[in-house]
Amino acid sequence: MSNIEMLDYTTINTKTEDVLNQLLNENKKLKEIILNANSAEEVNLKLKNWVYSFYREGSNTILFSEARKIDKDAFNKLTWQEVAALRILDYINYAGNEYGDPNLTGENAVTNPFETLWLAAKYGLGGANVDFMIDMLYLFRQFKGETEAFIPTRSIVENWMDKYHSGLDPQIVEIQKRNKQRIIDILIKKIDEGKLKSKKYNFEPDMNFQQKREMMAQWWKDRVFHLKFAVREPELLNELLNFSLDEKTMKILKEARECGIPLFVNPYYLSLLIIDGFEYNSKPDQAIRDYIFHSKALIEEFGKIKAWEKEDMVKKDEPNAAGWFLPNDVNVHRRYPEVAILIPETVGRACAGLCVSCQRMYDFQRGHLNFNLKKLRPKVEWKTTLSDLLDYFEKDTQLRDILITGGDAFMSSDNSLRVILDEVYHMACRKKEHNKTLPEGEKLAEILRIRLGTRILAYLPQRITPELSAILKSFRKKAEKIGIKQFIVQTHFESALEITPSAKIAIERITRAGWIITNQTVFTASASRRGHTLKLRKVLNDVGVLPYYTFSVKGFKENSHNFATNARLVQELWEEKSAGTIPKEYDETIRDLHLDTENIVDRINEIRNKEKILFLGTDRNVLNLPGVGKSLTFRVIGITRLGRRILEFDHDNTRNHSPVIEKMGKIVIVESKSINEYLNQLKDMGEDIKEYESIWGYSIGQTEERQPVWEYPKYDFEITNEYSNLLVE
Repeated sequence: MSNIEMLDYTTINTKTEDVLNQLLNENKKLKEIILNANSAEEVNLKLKNWVYSFYREGSNTILFSEARKIDKDAFNKLTWQEVAALRILDYINYAGNEYGDPNLTGENAVTNPFETLWLAAKYGLGGANVDFMIDMLYLFRQFKGETEAFIPTRSIVENWMDKYHSGLDPQIVEIQKRNKQRIIDILIKKIDEGKLKSKKYNFEPDMNFQQKREMMAQWWKDRVFHLKFAVREPELLNELLNFSLDEKTMKILKEARECGIPLFVNPYYLSLLIIDGFEYNSKPDQAIRDYIFHSKALIEEFGKIKAWEKEDMVKKDEPNAAGWFLPNDVNVHRRYPEVAILIPETVGRACAGLCVSCQRMYDFQRGHLNFNLKKLRPKVEWKTTLSDLLDYFEKDTQLRDILITGGDAFMSSDNSLRVILDEVYHMACRKKEHNKTLPEGEKLAEILRIRLGTRILAYLPQRITPELSAILKSFRKKAEKIGIKQFIVQTHFESALEITPSAKIAIERITRAGWIITNQTVFTASASRRGHTLKLRKVLNDVGVLPYYTFSVKGFKENSHNFATNARLVQELWEEKSAGTIPKEYDETIRDLHLDTENIVDRINEIRNKEKILFLGTDRNVLNLPGVGKSLTFRVIGITRLGRRILEFDHDNTRNHSPVIEKMGKIVIVESKSINEYLNQLKDMGEDIKEYESIWGYSIGQTEERQPVWEYPKYDFEITNEYSNLLVE
């Protein structure tokens, strides 16, 4: 007997039975169907007829159910009750299906919700837990019209935002100053004791303590200092945090060290944590903590982690999952026709800190990414390798956008970054010159957009020096002359607390150099709290940064601690982010924000003030699919006995894809936690989960339209429709 079959004979517990009885008592018709049925098939048939009795043929619900496709116009017309009806029908239509469940290694997830319900009600069996039963309880309340979507007023939204603080708030600035001084004093002591050694950062024998403080305060402005003294051991981390870490956290950190998971937190970023003196019980810095501290699930999975995105798994001389041939499996990543990622063989393969839910944790696992900064310095042959890699961009028919990342693009030295940008410039020149020899309709896509991917602005803003700003400005000036039109620093702030006076200075240096800054937020459980990401979007706008993407956490069990369900991502989109909706009349204004980055704060404020909106909602809430592309176009087609929802995703039809998706079809995701488990996690953070109650009803999504600022400029010539470097089986 398989594990799945054994669950049919597993007794439900008392808590589950209590919710089951509540469900049946609230739904007399459902109770009648289940208790009088002789089989699960009979239950499904009668439930289907019951749903159909409410809706005529041709209704949105029936059309959605039969077509199994999310049509945008029909989606916008669905009522709250119809969304529930559609889910019931999908549960029936997909009943009995099994899906590979990477959260349970080697096992499948099975969806047969009404059989599970029937076994529980008739025999007290079926293995369902309380999370499953609560989800079913809310499903039928929604179906009967007893619940509704919650659209908050502006004052409610502002109250949610006001719970969170910015790193620019005076009281937070003072806390971070105290933290900085505490860390400096401990580091001085460690250097004096010989426990921390550096040829560059040391004291003269006759210096007194105050002189040492003053010297270290100067070192604090130097990014190399922070990398040199980055914390790699749990014991030092706890000491620098004034021994505020509890026993459980320390145990997990030590276990992570034993299994090879790196710890790397630089002193500046550590100074952002709030350990005393300011609303500590409200956990205002939880989103930062969840980037530093490992979870138990990550430790259990480390060594077994696989790449979430299939196109990142590359074999020599074979196309990736998106159909693209690549120069190698290390330096170039690609999923879309127009853009590819370049990962340099420099210190840019490292970061200024470790994000514990990093999408490339599998690369740390195999040692390709690490924090041995000396070993990551570019080797002699790197310039030849770079030339070969850029040859790929030069000769490709569709590539027009290069994203230089890592690691972190700004971890490269000034000289390394200058070399990379110069080589990109020469490649773009050659591609442009070659086009002059080609007829209309056969020309190649020329480079239009340069992006630098970095989290340095949050982790180590001291890196953005006047010298680096000058490199960026010089590159833009000459690149504009050959037709490159968009210059983007793509960063990653997770919390408004990360936007400090130092970060603001770094941002201003980049925008004055003529580069626009965009932000990608990962919608972790702690970042998903009501108002948290709203506050981040607002503060980003205040300093001239445009939100770009808000991502659902990707990865399997290893990232389950940080995972917020996709229902919450849709809820945030409809109930909160709508406060930043930009009227269509501003499309051209938004599109032209690239042209005047020096005055971008004023241009943002002009729209916000005129339309009385809290921020510009220029980002899209999406999940990076473990197939090809980003999307929030999905429907919930099943649920496991543990209450984990099963989602079927379709691709984003608002952008160009590799032709491989026509053969790939839809992507099924088994979520790593139930909604009830997620809400209990929020409760532990001090949240009032009654404020989230409408989350249960969000079981269908539609990908937002791209904002005009993210569109590629049009060519004044006709390029070829042919694809190169592509094989579709």
